This record gives sequence, structure tokens and C-alpha cells, in this order.
Amino acid sequence: MHSRFAPDPQLSARMLLTVFLLGLLYVAFVAALLVLLKSTVVVLVVAAAVLFSQYWFSDRIALYAMHGRVVTREQQPQLHGIVDRLCATADMPRPQIAVSDIDLPNAFATGRNADHAVLCVTTGLLRRLEPDELEGVMAHELSHVAHRDVAVITVASFLGVIAGLIVRFAFYSELYGGRGRRDQNTVAVLMAVMAVAALVYSLSYLLIRALSRYRELAADRAGALLTGHPSALASALTKLDGDIARIPSKDLRTASAFNAFYFVPALGEGSSIARLFATHPSLEQRLDRLATISAELGRPA
Repeated sequence: MHSRFAPDPQLSARMLLTVFLLGLLYVAFVAALLVLLKSTVVVLVVAAAVLFSQYWFSDRIALYAMHGRVVTREQQPQLHGIVDRLCATADMPRPQIAVSDIDLPNAFATGRNADHAVLCVTTGLLRRLEPDELEGVMAHELSHVAHRDVAVITVASFLGVIAGLIVRFAFYSELYGGRGRRDQNTVAVLMAVMAVAALVYSLSYLLIRALSRYRELAADRAGALLTGHPSALASALTKLDGDIARIPSKDLRTASAFNAFYFVPALGEGSSIARLFATHPSLEQRLDRLATISAELGRPA
């Protein structure tokens, strides 16, 4: 899709490399399963069904999980006005607008492409941000839509889902000879499948999180350049990061499953090792990048 969002070659190259590695991992995983299970039909049907469901219904799944509802212009005139202006500036289709009635201050984009995209914000975010800060967040989320980030992360993440399904399938399928006919060869195949699936899940987990961090940096840059006000986005990041720390931990744990789609993560950064598994760059890294963009535009940080 063509839009006026500024490209970021360096970050795009990192994202491309990560997707390439995920692709190699997927090919190796499928090849290993074909060798171990000796059933091309089973492997391909399961993989295709999961991928199709994640890709085609990603918007409905995310909105349902977050209790989001599509809102009209009359219900949220300010939010609709901001998105209208940004879409006109970026020369891109206008997504649907949804609101989630939760106090966790956040936003996310979902949908398989720009023509089926939804921007969802929480009432907690609407209550906390000034109009220019909200505009910065919406520009960030529209960048995800313009660069097809939602589809990329959905397709990339399905590999880990497949790995988990294969383990369950290994326990319950008659593919392994049935309850009364198990032998040493069957057990060996079962263990091999589980080992391959566990390895694939672990590697894809790390690669997806690296990809997610690159996506966030690219969206920060593109959104800041679109509005021309990096400081507004930096202000929103700082404000939401501090406010999320005061949300009850039970609510944060419930929401953390959707961290890869959020504007800011529902859980804190933690230790340096924990950042390896994080879906978002650190707040300091994002603010430093935005300060650099402000300098490039000749604006105060």
C-alpha cells in the first residue's frame, strides 16, 4: 500500500532479516515434521488452518479480547477528527475506530490490511492524554497499519502456535498407533516431535520479540515525522509509562498477552535479561530516538 509515511531503511533491513530468519525456521520446522510424522496432509492442513484463522480474524479476536467496540463520529468526534487528519496527510485509507472501556492507558492497531484495519484506544488513554499527545499515538498506530505490521507479526507469531498445537496433537492423535499399540519407536517419534516443537517455539519467541521491538522503533519514527512533533509522542510515552506502573498488577498480567500490539507494554521493562524477551524497546531508547528526530527537524526535544 502506498502512503506518505517516511521509510526507515535501517530498521526495515533489520525487520526483513528477522522475517527471513523466521521463514527459514518455519521451513526447517515443516521439513522436520514431514520426516518425523510422514504425513504431509496432516502437517499442511494444521498449519494452513491456524495461519488462516490468525490472519483473517485478527481484528475480531483482538477486539473481543480487549472488550473493544466500534464507535461512531458522534460518539468520539475528537478521536475521529484526529484520525481523519492523519489519514489525509498520510494518503491512506481510514480505519475503523474502536474504544475499549478499561482504565489501562493504551492503544493498538489490528486487522489483516489497511482496508480492514481497526484502531482501538482505551478510555484510560483518552482520559490521560492531551490532543497533541493523542495525535502522536494515533500516528504511531497508523504507521503500523501503513507498513502492514499487524499482518507481519500475526503471520510470524503463528509458528509458535503451530509448535504448541503439534505437541498436543502428538498426545491425542491416533497417528501414533493408538492407545494399545504404543511401542519404543512410537515413543521415540513422540519425543522427537516434542523436542523439535519446543526448540522452534523458543527460537520463534525470541525472533518475534526482536521483530516487535524493531516495529515499534520504526512506528515511532514514522509517526513523529508524519505529525512533525516528536516531542508530543515522547510526552505521551513518558506519561503512559508512569501511569501504567500504577495500574493493578492483576490487570497488567491479563493484558500482557497483547503486548506485541500495544503502544506501550502492559508490564515494565525489568532486568537487562528481561529486555531480551520484551516486545518493546526501553523507554529510554525510544525517547533518545525521538530526541534525534526532533534535532533533525530543528525542533526542541
